[in-house]
Amino acid sequence: MSVVSDNGDTRVVSGNAGTDSGMSKQGTSADGKMRIETDSLGKRQVPVDAYYGIQTLRGQENFQITGLSVHPALIRGLIMVKKATALAHSKLGQIPSRIGQAIAEAADDALAGKLDSSFMLDPIQGGAGTSINMNVNEVLANRAIEILGGVKGDYSLVSPLNHVNMGQSTNDAVPTGARIALLTQLEGTIEGLDALACALEAKSEEFKDVVKMGRTHLQDAVPITAGQEFGAWAKALRRDIARIEAASEGLHIINLGGTAVGTGLNVDIRFIHLVCEELSKISGYPLQTAEDLVDCTQNVDVFANLSSCMKVCAVNLCKIANDMRLLASGPIAGLHELLLPPVQPGSSIMPAKVNPVIPEVVNQVAFQIIGNDLSVTMAAQAGQLELNVFMPVLLFNLLQSADILGNAARTFADKCVVGIEVNRERCLNMVETNVGVVTALVPYLTYQVACDVAKEAQATGKTVRSIVLERGLLSEEQLDHVLSFSHLTSPSGMDGA
Repeated sequence: MSVVSDNGDTRVVSGNAGTDSGMSKQGTSADGKMRIETDSLGKRQVPVDAYYGIQTLRGQENFQITGLSVHPALIRGLIMVKKATALAHSKLGQIPSRIGQAIAEAADDALAGKLDSSFMLDPIQGGAGTSINMNVNEVLANRAIEILGGVKGDYSLVSPLNHVNMGQSTNDAVPTGARIALLTQLEGTIEGLDALACALEAKSEEFKDVVKMGRTHLQDAVPITAGQEFGAWAKALRRDIARIEAASEGLHIINLGGTAVGTGLNVDIRFIHLVCEELSKISGYPLQTAEDLVDCTQNVDVFANLSSCMKVCAVNLCKIANDMRLLASGPIAGLHELLLPPVQPGSSIMPAKVNPVIPEVVNQVAFQIIGNDLSVTMAAQAGQLELNVFMPVLLFNLLQSADILGNAARTFADKCVVGIEVNRERCLNMVETNVGVVTALVPYLTYQVACDVAKEAQATGKTVRSIVLERGLLSEEQLDHVLSFSHLTSPSGMDGA
């Protein structure tokens, strides 16, 4: 049996995969047969039953970098691009309807996970993502060939380049697929952040009457409520969510139809508008063709902006996690104001020790996202002239950030924040015995007198309240007002003092 390609030289041969470099990793067909495929560099053997082709094989051989595979969401986004383009070309009569429908059906199979094992390229690769693009082209072409009753590799029926990639370049197909991938993954990111913000807001309400000492420079300052602390953390996260949502709006603008450099070479203007409509329906996102396809092709600031917003969120999460670790420190020699839920034993040598492992993992996720942002920044600024060739590493880091940010936020909420308790007795004791409350007396005693009171309290161990009463500086009624928790933790008038 022979298989003839559209270039006339694909055929089936018997052979051992070990005779061709890289074959052993890819595997062979059940009967050991291989097919010969040809590209501009020459001929290669491909397992006869493989959905991938020669360019996928070269990509796998050339780029063995991370030991990982391209993010599934990016593959799915690119598959949607291929389905939309096939349908658009078919409706415009630019490819036969049967071929367009076969490619669309193949795309549906891939989206259903039936072809997952065929997408195995390393996410960090050269060529702006050409290997990713060709991998999808070849897999969909070979599945479409099967649907039409042909044999894999018979590219005279459906060609990866002439049909699946028709009217496209890697330079518009991959960035468009990436936008869909990010929009998809960011849904989970936002859900995770919202869950954490809701959990913090609930604790803010629960602890609104718990007065504790505030601290600046890690030194005693003035009282604050635990509810106010949790509320401030929640507010920061709400701003982060708003920033990420605003940044994601730019992902709805696509450059599909711009082809190689954004000029739209080799495409019908009707295709540019129609394919955007088709892709919007397939993806479920309201996409728009960029007003300036050249700009949208060569500039990647939309991705850098999104990365920056996630980095800022990581910074806020890191601060929250650090605060909780400090406030939960102890239980004897630390602050011991917060009681974090115990989720696992903390030491292999120290009995009964329990560590704040959830805030610690959040810290580490934050470090990773901050590092990812630097990689995205470097990739974005390194673009030259009409194309940024560093999309693979940019997308690798950006998609990872979206994933781990949402996962960390959800973990933080579920395994830590919802179960947090406040050590009310300790908080109250530290307020009542703390010299910091003397600050509230400054408007009534002057700074100098209040300073004297504070020094005496520190030297003698007496409370500020008792010293003020002993000196007759204020009446008990006046002190009740000035040192009341509501007065200490919120703006108020000075009448009645």
